[in-house]
Amino acid sequence: MIFICYPKCTTCQKAKKWLEEHGIAYQERHIAEENPSCEELKTWYERSGLPLKKFFNTSGLLYKEMQLKDRLKSMSEEEQLTLLASNGMLVKRPLVIDGDTVLVGFKEAEWGGKLK
Repeated sequence: MIFICYPKCTTCQKAKKWLEEHGIAYQERHIAEENPSCEELKTWYERSGLPLKKFFNTSGLLYKEMQLKDRLKSMSEEEQLTLLASNGMLVKRPLVIDGDTVLVGFKEAEWGGKLK
C-alpha cells in the first residue's frame, strides 16, 4: 500500500495516525518531493471510479491562485491529468493506493470499510 501525503498537512497527519492505530502497513511518499506522474494519476483515476475533479486539492492556495474552479470545465481530461502531474500541491491528499483500491482524502468511515 502506498500512502501519499504532505507531512505538514493536518489531515494527512490524522490519516497516518489512523493507519498506525489500525496496524496497517504502508509505504509513505511525500507528494511535494515525489509528485505522482501523469500515468500514475490516470491509472488511479480510472481505478477509483471518482470524477477527476475529486483529485484536485480545491482548498489549496495554488488551486485558488490558478483560478482552476472556472478553468477546469474547459480543460480536457488529458490536460487536467497533465496539470495535476505538474505540481503535487494541486493533488488532493492523502491518497491511498492498494491494488485496485484508491482513496482520495481522509474519511475515516470510508477508510475503515475499505482498508480493514
